[in-house]
Amino acid sequence: MDLGLRDKAAFVTGASRGLGKAIALALAAEGARVAVGYHHGDAEAAAVADACRAGGSGGVTVVRLDLSSEEDVVAAFEEAARHLGEPTILVNNGAVCPRGPTVATRREDFDQALAVNLTGAFLCCRELMRRLSRTGSPGRIVNIASTAAFIGSSSALQVAYDSSKGGLVALTVSLAREAAPLGITVNALAPGLMLTEMMVEKFRANPERYLERIPVRRLAEVGEVAAAVVFLASEKASYITGSVLNVSGGMLMR
Repeated sequence: MDLGLRDKAAFVTGASRGLGKAIALALAAEGARVAVGYHHGDAEAAAVADACRAGGSGGVTVVRLDLSSEEDVVAAFEEAARHLGEPTILVNNGAVCPRGPTVATRREDFDQALAVNLTGAFLCCRELMRRLSRTGSPGRIVNIASTAAFIGSSSALQVAYDSSKGGLVALTVSLAREAAPLGITVNALAPGLMLTEMMVEKFRANPERYLERIPVRRLAEVGEVAAAVVFLASEKASYITGSVLNVSGGMLMR
């Protein structure tokens, strides 16, 4: 199936590892030009860019930015446009996840989660919408939320992260209504538990703790979740906006 992504420019935040890396590679495999956005891990981001080139991308650049900084976001889009052409696809994947009981959560940690996970996504959405409104080009925004936005995290100790992802769902719906007349679709993806680098060790230590919550009795491969993102970013999803696609193995059914 031709998803119509060849030579489209896509900006993916949090793309140096985990799900963001898988999304960048999946977009590259469809021939998209990819801006690998990241905050930490120069070597990891460079390796993702190399893998995107090897995987069929029509062009790749690496962009370092702090999502909580308005100036960084604007500059990052300028850099991506300079190297790849104007991005018409945005995947808001970058996030931080402070852990611990609410009574021990510092205000600055809660604020940082909102600043990166929610405000950062808003800043990126706003920048894409501003740029596309000037060119009149259609676009795709895919926000990576979480099942935690609806049922809380499995550890029940991630109040800042869960709150930010709930806000991201509301942001998605609000922007979808506003952006539709501009030809821009805005959707969210709510992944469940995935076999990311950070999750593998925890899962191996106590697999039943996680599997008992998942009807399909396994964790997702990141490539499975990335494939759903690529679909929402594609021409085939042109009539879908304001939706939250649950990719959770049945952990969340709604």
